[in-house]
Amino acid sequence: MSFGPPLLLASLNPAAVAAGDDIPNAVTIDGTTLSRSDLLGAATSVAERVARAKRVAVLAEPTMSTVLAVVGCLIAGVTVVPVPPDAGKVEREHILTDSGAQAWLGAAPEGTGLPAIPVRQHARSWHRYPEPPSGTTAFILYTSGTTGLPKGVMLSRGAIAAGLDALADAWAWTRKDVLVHGLPLFHVHGLILGVLGPLRFGSPVIHTGKPTPRAYAEANGTMYFGVPTVWSRIVEEPTYATALSSARLLVSGSAPLPVPVFEKLVELTGQAPVERYGMSETMITLSTRADGERRPGWVGTPVAGVETRLRDENDEPVPHDGESIGGLQVRGPMLFDGYLNRPDATDMTADGWFRTGDVAVIDPAGFHRIVGRESVDLIKSGGYRVGAGEIETVLLGHPAVAEVAVVGLPDDDLGQRITAFVVAREESPDLAQALIDHVAKQLSVHKRPREVRLVAELPRNAMGKVQKKLLG
Repeated sequence: MSFGPPLLLASLNPAAVAAGDDIPNAVTIDGTTLSRSDLLGAATSVAERVARAKRVAVLAEPTMSTVLAVVGCLIAGVTVVPVPPDAGKVEREHILTDSGAQAWLGAAPEGTGLPAIPVRQHARSWHRYPEPPSGTTAFILYTSGTTGLPKGVMLSRGAIAAGLDALADAWAWTRKDVLVHGLPLFHVHGLILGVLGPLRFGSPVIHTGKPTPRAYAEANGTMYFGVPTVWSRIVEEPTYATALSSARLLVSGSAPLPVPVFEKLVELTGQAPVERYGMSETMITLSTRADGERRPGWVGTPVAGVETRLRDENDEPVPHDGESIGGLQVRGPMLFDGYLNRPDATDMTADGWFRTGDVAVIDPAGFHRIVGRESVDLIKSGGYRVGAGEIETVLLGHPAVAEVAVVGLPDDDLGQRITAFVVAREESPDLAQALIDHVAKQLSVHKRPREVRLVAELPRNAMGKVQKKLLG
Protein backbone atom coordinates (compact mmCIF):
# COMPACT_ATOMS: atom_id res chain seq x y z
CA MET A 1 0.00 0.00 0.00
CA SER A 2 1.33 3.42 -0.92
CA PHE A 3 1.79 5.89 1.94
CA GLY A 4 1.95 8.91 -0.36
CA PRO A 5 3.98 11.80 1.10
CA PRO A 6 6.76 11.11 3.63
CA LEU A 7 5.51 10.26 7.11
CA LEU A 8 5.36 13.04 9.69
CA LEU A 9 6.34 10.52 12.37
CA ALA A 10 8.94 8.92 10.13
CA SER A 11 10.35 6.54 12.75
CA LEU A 12 6.91 4.91 13.14
CA ASN A 13 6.89 3.61 9.57
CA PRO A 14 4.81 0.40 9.68
CA ALA A 15 7.01 -1.19 7.02
CA ALA A 16 10.09 -0.79 9.21
CA VAL A 17 8.26 -2.21 12.22
CA ALA A 18 6.98 -5.16 10.17
CA ALA A 19 10.55 -5.85 9.07
CA GLY A 20 11.57 -6.19 12.72
CA ASP A 21 13.59 -2.97 12.97
CA ASP A 22 12.53 -2.04 16.48
CA ILE A 23 13.57 0.65 18.96
CA PRO A 24 13.23 -0.99 22.41
CA ASN A 25 12.96 2.27 24.39
CA ALA A 26 11.22 4.61 21.95
CA VAL A 27 9.29 6.49 24.66
CA THR A 28 9.70 6.44 28.43
CA ILE A 29 7.23 8.48 30.46
CA ASP A 30 5.43 8.19 33.80
CA GLY A 31 7.48 5.10 34.69
CA THR A 32 6.45 3.26 31.50
CA THR A 33 8.56 2.41 28.45
CA LEU A 34 7.19 1.40 25.04
CA SER A 35 9.15 0.07 22.11
CA ARG A 36 8.57 1.46 18.66
CA SER A 37 6.41 -1.53 17.66
CA ASP A 38 4.29 -1.36 20.84
CA LEU A 39 3.89 2.39 20.46
CA LEU A 40 2.76 2.02 16.86
CA GLY A 41 0.35 -0.81 17.67
CA ALA A 42 -1.20 0.97 20.64
CA ALA A 43 -1.45 4.34 18.85
CA THR A 44 -3.02 2.72 15.79
CA SER A 45 -5.62 1.18 18.09
CA VAL A 46 -6.37 4.72 19.29
CA ALA A 47 -6.57 5.88 15.67
CA GLU A 48 -9.28 3.32 14.95
CA ARG A 49 -11.44 4.77 17.74
CA VAL A 50 -11.15 8.38 16.64
CA ALA A 51 -10.77 8.10 12.87
CA ARG A 52 -14.20 9.59 12.16
CA ALA A 53 -13.72 12.58 14.45
CA LYS A 54 -12.61 16.00 13.28
CA ARG A 55 -11.13 17.42 16.49
CA VAL A 56 -10.60 15.94 19.93
CA ALA A 57 -9.34 17.40 23.19
CA VAL A 58 -6.46 15.80 25.09
CA LEU A 59 -5.84 16.62 28.75
CA ALA A 60 -2.11 16.95 28.29
CA GLU A 61 -0.80 15.30 31.44
CA PRO A 62 2.73 13.84 31.30
CA THR A 63 1.57 10.24 30.78
CA MET A 64 1.83 7.51 28.19
CA SER A 65 -1.91 7.92 27.62
CA THR A 66 -1.28 11.47 26.39
CA VAL A 67 1.47 10.31 24.04
CA LEU A 68 -0.72 7.54 22.61
CA ALA A 69 -3.67 9.92 22.21
CA VAL A 70 -1.59 12.44 20.28
CA VAL A 71 0.15 9.85 18.09
CA GLY A 72 -3.13 8.05 17.41
CA CYS A 73 -4.74 11.26 16.19
CA LEU A 74 -1.76 12.05 13.96
CA ILE A 75 -1.98 8.58 12.42
CA ALA A 76 -5.70 9.03 11.74
CA GLY A 77 -5.44 12.66 10.59
CA VAL A 78 -7.57 13.98 13.48
CA THR A 79 -6.75 17.42 14.88
CA VAL A 80 -5.51 17.44 18.49
CA VAL A 81 -6.47 20.19 20.94
CA PRO A 82 -4.05 19.91 23.89
CA VAL A 83 -5.56 21.28 27.11
CA PRO A 84 -3.33 22.31 30.04
CA PRO A 85 -4.10 20.04 33.02
CA ASP A 86 -4.17 23.03 35.37
CA ALA A 87 -6.40 25.21 33.19
CA GLY A 88 -9.18 26.92 35.12
CA LYS A 89 -12.80 26.18 34.32
CA VAL A 90 -13.35 29.38 32.31
CA GLU A 91 -10.22 28.87 30.22
CA ARG A 92 -10.96 25.18 29.66
CA GLU A 93 -14.52 25.84 28.56
CA HIS A 94 -13.32 28.54 26.19
CA ILE A 95 -10.81 26.14 24.60
CA LEU A 96 -13.43 23.42 24.17
CA THR A 97 -16.08 25.75 22.77
CA ASP A 98 -13.76 27.71 20.48
CA SER A 99 -12.04 24.61 19.09
CA GLY A 100 -15.22 22.62 18.54
CA ALA A 101 -13.63 19.55 20.14
CA GLN A 102 -16.08 16.66 19.89
CA ALA A 103 -14.76 14.52 22.74
CA TRP A 104 -11.98 13.99 25.26
CA LEU A 105 -9.45 11.38 24.25
CA GLY A 106 -8.07 9.70 27.35
CA ALA A 107 -8.46 11.32 30.77
CA ALA A 108 -11.18 13.94 31.19
CA PRO A 109 -11.64 16.52 33.96
CA GLU A 110 -14.58 16.23 36.31
CA GLY A 111 -17.76 17.97 35.31
CA THR A 112 -17.07 18.06 31.59
CA GLY A 113 -19.99 17.91 29.19
CA LEU A 114 -18.05 16.10 26.46
CA PRO A 115 -17.90 12.32 26.10
CA ALA A 116 -14.57 10.64 26.87
CA ILE A 117 -12.95 8.04 24.62
CA PRO A 118 -10.62 5.71 26.53
CA VAL A 119 -7.00 5.15 25.57
CA ARG A 120 -6.04 1.52 26.14
CA GLN A 121 -2.28 1.17 26.47
CA HIS A 122 -2.30 -2.61 25.95
CA ALA A 123 -4.59 -2.67 22.90
CA ARG A 124 -2.94 -3.24 19.52
CA SER A 125 -3.94 -2.69 15.92
CA TRP A 126 -1.86 -3.10 12.77
CA HIS A 127 -4.26 -1.40 10.40
CA ARG A 128 -2.43 0.87 7.98
CA TYR A 129 -3.62 4.42 7.40
CA PRO A 130 -2.54 6.57 4.45
CA GLU A 131 -0.53 9.63 5.43
CA PRO A 132 -2.83 12.69 5.62
CA PRO A 133 -1.99 15.66 3.37
CA SER A 134 0.72 17.98 4.68
CA GLY A 135 -1.76 20.87 4.86
CA THR A 136 -3.95 19.01 7.39
CA THR A 137 -4.18 20.81 10.73
CA ALA A 138 -2.36 18.63 13.25
CA PHE A 139 -2.80 20.79 16.36
CA ILE A 140 -4.75 23.73 17.66
CA LEU A 141 -2.53 25.12 20.42
CA TYR A 142 -3.99 27.82 22.63
CA THR A 143 -1.89 30.87 23.48
CA SER A 144 -1.40 32.02 27.05
CA GLY A 145 -4.01 34.75 26.73
CA THR A 146 -1.99 37.67 28.10
CA THR A 147 -4.21 40.11 26.20
CA GLY A 148 -7.58 38.38 26.49
CA LEU A 149 -8.96 34.89 26.02
CA PRO A 150 -6.49 32.39 24.52
CA LYS A 151 -6.39 32.17 20.73
CA GLY A 152 -6.19 28.85 18.88
CA VAL A 153 -3.00 28.54 16.82
CA MET A 154 -3.49 26.21 13.84
CA LEU A 155 -0.35 24.20 13.02
CA SER A 156 -0.27 21.99 9.96
CA ARG A 157 1.58 18.72 9.55
CA GLY A 158 3.79 20.33 6.93
CA ALA A 159 4.74 23.21 9.24
CA ILE A 160 5.67 20.77 12.00
CA ALA A 161 7.79 18.66 9.65
CA ALA A 162 9.61 21.74 8.34
CA GLY A 163 10.21 23.06 11.84
CA LEU A 164 11.57 19.79 13.18
CA ASP A 165 13.81 19.20 10.17
CA ALA A 166 15.29 22.67 10.57
CA LEU A 167 16.18 21.81 14.17
CA ALA A 168 17.70 18.49 13.13
CA ASP A 169 19.99 20.52 10.88
CA ALA A 170 20.83 23.12 13.53
CA TRP A 171 21.35 20.65 16.37
CA ALA A 172 22.74 17.68 14.39
CA TRP A 173 19.85 15.65 15.84
CA THR A 174 19.84 11.99 14.79
CA ARG A 175 18.45 8.64 15.91
CA LYS A 176 21.66 8.13 17.90
CA ASP A 177 20.51 10.76 20.40
CA VAL A 178 18.55 10.15 23.59
CA LEU A 179 16.42 13.17 24.44
CA VAL A 180 15.63 13.95 28.09
CA HIS A 181 13.17 16.54 29.38
CA GLY A 182 10.39 17.05 31.89
CA LEU A 183 8.44 19.78 30.12
CA PRO A 184 4.63 20.17 29.89
CA LEU A 185 2.98 18.45 26.93
CA PHE A 186 0.56 21.19 25.89
CA HIS A 187 2.85 23.50 23.93
CA VAL A 188 5.51 23.50 21.22
CA HIS A 189 8.54 22.98 23.47
CA GLY A 190 7.48 19.89 25.36
CA LEU A 191 5.03 18.28 22.93
CA ILE A 192 6.13 19.02 19.38
CA LEU A 193 9.88 19.32 19.93
CA GLY A 194 10.01 16.99 22.91
CA VAL A 195 7.78 14.13 21.68
CA LEU A 196 7.22 14.47 17.94
CA GLY A 197 10.88 15.32 17.29
CA PRO A 198 12.11 11.98 18.66
CA LEU A 199 9.31 10.14 16.83
CA ARG A 200 10.31 11.80 13.58
CA PHE A 201 14.03 11.11 13.88
CA GLY A 202 13.93 7.81 15.76
CA SER A 203 15.77 9.03 18.86
CA PRO A 204 14.47 7.62 22.16
CA VAL A 205 12.88 10.14 24.52
CA ILE A 206 12.81 10.02 28.31
CA HIS A 207 10.26 12.27 29.99
CA THR A 208 11.23 12.72 33.63
CA GLY A 209 7.81 13.79 34.90
CA LYS A 210 9.12 16.73 36.89
CA PRO A 211 12.30 18.35 35.52
CA THR A 212 14.33 17.94 38.71
CA PRO A 213 18.14 18.11 38.72
CA ARG A 214 18.36 14.55 40.02
CA ALA A 215 15.99 13.16 37.38
CA TYR A 216 17.95 14.86 34.61
CA ALA A 217 21.28 13.62 35.96
CA GLU A 218 20.09 10.01 36.26
CA ALA A 219 18.57 9.82 32.76
CA ASN A 220 21.89 9.51 30.89
CA GLY A 221 20.75 11.35 27.78
CA THR A 222 22.66 13.00 24.97
CA MET A 223 20.27 15.96 24.54
CA TYR A 224 18.45 17.82 27.29
CA PHE A 225 15.62 20.35 26.93
CA GLY A 226 14.88 22.82 29.70
CA VAL A 227 13.49 26.25 30.45
CA PRO A 228 15.64 28.76 32.37
CA THR A 229 14.07 27.80 35.70
CA VAL A 230 15.17 24.19 35.16
CA TRP A 231 18.74 25.19 34.33
CA SER A 232 18.84 27.61 37.28
CA ARG A 233 17.93 24.78 39.63
CA ILE A 234 20.44 22.42 38.04
CA VAL A 235 23.39 24.77 38.49
CA GLU A 236 22.44 25.09 42.16
CA GLU A 237 23.11 21.33 42.46
CA PRO A 238 26.71 20.96 41.21
CA THR A 239 26.77 17.16 41.66
CA TYR A 240 23.82 16.72 39.34
CA ALA A 241 25.02 19.41 36.94
CA THR A 242 28.41 17.77 36.42
CA ALA A 243 26.60 14.51 35.59
CA LEU A 244 25.40 16.24 32.40
CA SER A 245 28.98 16.71 31.19
CA SER A 246 28.69 13.64 28.96
CA ALA A 247 25.66 15.03 27.12
CA ARG A 248 26.05 16.29 23.58
CA LEU A 249 23.66 19.25 23.77
CA LEU A 250 21.91 21.27 26.48
CA VAL A 251 19.05 23.33 25.00
CA SER A 252 17.35 26.25 26.75
CA GLY A 253 14.25 28.06 25.55
CA SER A 254 10.79 29.55 26.24
CA ALA A 255 12.37 32.52 28.09
CA PRO A 256 15.76 34.27 28.23
CA LEU A 257 18.46 32.32 30.07
CA PRO A 258 20.17 34.56 32.66
CA VAL A 259 23.81 35.09 31.74
CA PRO A 260 25.10 33.88 35.14
CA VAL A 261 23.23 30.59 34.66
CA PHE A 262 24.71 30.25 31.16
CA GLU A 263 28.19 30.80 32.56
CA LYS A 264 27.65 28.41 35.47
CA LEU A 265 26.52 25.67 33.06
CA VAL A 266 29.73 26.16 31.10
CA GLU A 267 31.74 25.91 34.31
CA LEU A 268 30.00 22.77 35.61
CA THR A 269 29.37 20.81 32.41
CA GLY A 270 32.15 22.01 30.13
CA GLN A 271 29.75 23.12 27.43
CA ALA A 272 27.74 26.20 26.59
CA PRO A 273 23.98 25.71 26.28
CA VAL A 274 22.17 26.19 23.00
CA GLU A 275 19.57 28.95 23.17
CA ARG A 276 16.69 29.24 20.73
CA TYR A 277 13.65 31.41 20.06
CA GLY A 278 10.18 30.66 18.84
CA MET A 279 6.50 30.88 19.64
CA SER A 280 3.39 28.80 19.09
CA GLU A 281 2.68 30.67 15.87
CA THR A 282 6.12 30.13 14.34
CA MET A 283 7.64 27.06 15.97
CA ILE A 284 11.41 27.59 16.43
CA THR A 285 12.78 30.16 14.02
CA LEU A 286 16.10 31.14 15.61
CA SER A 287 18.76 29.05 17.29
CA THR A 288 22.44 28.80 18.02
CA ARG A 289 23.91 25.76 16.32
CA ALA A 290 25.57 22.61 17.58
CA ASP A 291 28.56 23.45 15.39
CA GLY A 292 28.50 27.23 15.88
CA GLU A 293 29.04 30.06 18.31
CA ARG A 294 26.97 30.10 21.50
CA ARG A 295 26.78 33.58 22.94
CA PRO A 296 25.10 34.26 26.32
CA GLY A 297 21.98 36.40 25.94
CA TRP A 298 21.67 35.75 22.19
CA VAL A 299 19.41 33.23 20.44
CA GLY A 300 21.45 32.67 17.31
CA THR A 301 20.61 32.85 13.64
CA PRO A 302 17.60 31.84 11.52
CA VAL A 303 17.16 28.07 11.14
CA ALA A 304 16.90 26.54 7.66
CA GLY A 305 14.15 28.12 5.57
CA VAL A 306 13.57 31.12 7.86
CA GLU A 307 14.03 34.81 7.05
CA THR A 308 13.89 37.65 9.58
CA ARG A 309 13.81 41.43 9.53
CA LEU A 310 13.39 44.35 11.94
CA ARG A 311 10.98 47.26 11.46
CA ASP A 312 10.38 50.47 13.42
CA GLU A 313 7.04 52.12 14.27
CA ASN A 314 6.84 53.54 10.74
CA ASP A 315 7.53 50.14 9.17
CA GLU A 316 10.98 51.30 8.11
CA PRO A 317 13.98 48.94 8.20
CA VAL A 318 16.09 48.91 11.37
CA PRO A 319 19.84 48.43 10.89
CA HIS A 320 21.46 45.14 11.90
CA ASP A 321 24.13 46.78 14.04
CA GLY A 322 23.72 44.81 17.26
CA GLU A 323 22.25 47.82 19.10
CA SER A 324 19.21 49.19 17.26
CA ILE A 325 15.89 47.77 18.45
CA GLY A 326 13.03 46.93 16.12
CA GLY A 327 9.91 44.81 15.84
CA LEU A 328 10.85 41.29 14.76
CA GLN A 329 9.14 39.89 11.68
CA VAL A 330 9.66 36.35 10.35
CA ARG A 331 8.61 34.13 7.50
CA GLY A 332 9.26 30.49 6.72
CA PRO A 333 7.63 27.10 6.09
CA MET A 334 6.98 26.35 9.77
CA LEU A 335 4.60 29.25 10.36
CA PHE A 336 1.04 28.63 11.48
CA ASP A 337 -2.08 28.86 9.33
CA GLY A 338 -3.69 31.59 11.40
CA TYR A 339 -5.85 31.78 14.52
CA LEU A 340 -8.94 29.58 14.61
CA ASN A 341 -12.08 31.71 14.21
CA ARG A 342 -9.93 34.87 14.38
CA PRO A 343 -8.54 35.67 10.93
CA ASP A 344 -8.60 39.34 11.92
CA ALA A 345 -6.05 38.69 14.69
CA THR A 346 -3.43 37.10 12.45
CA ASP A 347 -0.86 39.88 12.15
CA MET A 348 0.70 39.34 8.71
CA THR A 349 2.18 42.04 6.51
CA ALA A 350 1.00 42.53 2.95
CA ASP A 351 4.19 40.87 1.68
CA GLY A 352 3.85 37.76 3.83
CA TRP A 353 5.84 38.43 7.01
CA PHE A 354 4.47 37.56 10.46
CA ARG A 355 4.76 40.30 13.07
CA THR A 356 5.86 38.39 16.14
CA GLY A 357 5.12 41.21 18.58
CA ASP A 358 8.63 40.82 19.97
CA VAL A 359 11.39 43.39 19.77
CA ALA A 360 14.94 42.38 19.00
CA VAL A 361 18.37 43.44 17.81
CA ILE A 362 20.39 41.75 15.07
CA ASP A 363 24.15 42.09 14.76
CA PRO A 364 26.10 42.26 11.48
CA ALA A 365 26.76 38.49 11.63
CA GLY A 366 23.02 37.75 11.83
CA PHE A 367 22.91 36.88 15.54
CA HIS A 368 19.64 37.84 17.25
CA ARG A 369 18.94 39.04 20.77
CA ILE A 370 15.31 39.22 21.96
CA VAL A 371 14.65 42.15 24.26
CA GLY A 372 10.96 41.58 25.02
CA ARG A 373 7.40 42.09 23.87
CA GLU A 374 6.68 45.19 21.82
CA SER A 375 3.50 45.99 23.74
CA VAL A 376 5.02 46.04 27.23
CA ASP A 377 8.79 45.57 26.93
CA LEU A 378 9.78 48.34 24.52
CA ILE A 379 10.42 51.31 26.78
CA LYS A 380 10.99 54.83 25.40
CA SER A 381 12.90 56.70 28.06
CA GLY A 382 14.78 59.97 27.69
CA GLY A 383 14.94 59.63 23.92
CA TYR A 384 16.26 56.06 24.06
CA ARG A 385 14.52 52.84 23.01
CA VAL A 386 15.24 50.25 25.69
CA GLY A 387 14.24 46.59 25.89
CA ALA A 388 12.91 45.45 29.27
CA GLY A 389 14.11 41.91 28.65
CA GLU A 390 17.81 42.69 28.72
CA ILE A 391 17.41 44.60 32.00
CA GLU A 392 15.50 41.69 33.51
CA THR A 393 18.24 39.27 32.43
CA VAL A 394 20.89 41.36 34.18
CA LEU A 395 18.80 41.73 37.35
CA LEU A 396 18.17 37.97 37.48
CA GLY A 397 21.93 37.58 37.59
CA HIS A 398 22.05 39.34 40.97
CA PRO A 399 22.03 36.83 43.87
CA ALA A 400 19.37 38.76 45.77
CA VAL A 401 16.81 38.63 42.93
CA ALA A 402 14.37 35.72 42.70
CA GLU A 403 11.95 37.21 40.15
CA VAL A 404 11.71 40.49 38.30
CA ALA A 405 9.55 42.38 35.84
CA VAL A 406 10.67 45.64 34.24
CA VAL A 407 8.17 48.13 32.81
CA GLY A 408 8.05 51.70 31.60
CA LEU A 409 5.81 53.89 33.76
CA PRO A 410 4.63 57.37 32.66
CA ASP A 411 7.09 60.13 33.49
CA ASP A 412 6.69 63.85 32.74
CA ASP A 413 10.41 64.32 32.12
CA LEU A 414 11.58 61.02 30.56
CA GLY A 415 8.39 59.98 28.80
CA GLN A 416 8.66 56.58 30.44
CA ARG A 417 10.52 55.76 33.65
CA ILE A 418 12.29 52.40 33.73
CA THR A 419 10.91 50.66 36.81
CA ALA A 420 11.84 47.21 38.13
CA PHE A 421 9.44 45.19 40.27
CA VAL A 422 11.58 42.73 42.21
CA VAL A 423 10.80 39.68 44.32
CA ALA A 424 13.91 39.48 46.49
CA ARG A 425 15.52 36.39 47.98
CA GLU A 426 16.74 38.61 50.79
CA GLU A 427 16.05 42.27 51.50
CA SER A 428 18.36 44.97 52.80
CA PRO A 429 17.98 48.75 53.21
CA ASP A 430 20.25 49.51 50.27
CA LEU A 431 19.07 46.71 47.95
CA ALA A 432 17.16 48.97 45.55
CA GLN A 433 20.16 51.21 44.92
CA ALA A 434 22.47 48.19 44.68
CA LEU A 435 20.29 46.75 41.91
CA ILE A 436 20.24 50.06 40.03
CA ASP A 437 24.04 50.23 40.23
CA HIS A 438 24.31 46.57 39.17
CA VAL A 439 22.45 47.28 35.92
CA ALA A 440 24.41 50.48 35.28
CA LYS A 441 27.66 48.51 35.45
CA GLN A 442 26.45 45.72 33.15
CA LEU A 443 24.58 47.79 30.54
CA SER A 444 24.60 51.36 29.28
CA VAL A 445 23.84 53.83 32.07
CA HIS A 446 20.63 55.02 30.39
CA LYS A 447 19.24 51.46 30.68
CA ARG A 448 19.40 51.39 34.47
CA PRO A 449 16.10 51.35 36.38
CA ARG A 450 15.23 54.77 37.77
CA GLU A 451 13.17 53.02 40.42
CA VAL A 452 13.16 49.57 42.05
CA ARG A 453 10.04 48.41 43.88
CA LEU A 454 10.28 45.33 46.12
CA VAL A 455 7.12 43.20 45.97
CA ALA A 456 6.01 39.90 47.52
CA GLU A 457 4.97 38.43 44.16
CA LEU A 458 4.37 39.30 40.52
CA PRO A 459 0.86 39.17 39.00
CA ARG A 460 0.47 36.15 36.73
CA ASN A 461 -2.26 34.61 34.62
CA ALA A 462 -3.37 30.98 34.69
CA MET A 463 -0.44 29.98 32.47
CA GLY A 464 2.12 31.59 34.75
CA LYS A 465 2.88 34.53 32.46
CA VAL A 466 3.63 37.81 34.21
CA GLN A 467 0.87 40.36 33.56
CA LYS A 468 2.90 43.52 33.27
CA LYS A 469 -0.07 45.71 32.54
CA LEU A 470 -1.15 45.21 36.16
CA LEU A 471 2.11 46.69 37.44
CA GLY A 472 2.21 50.39 38.17
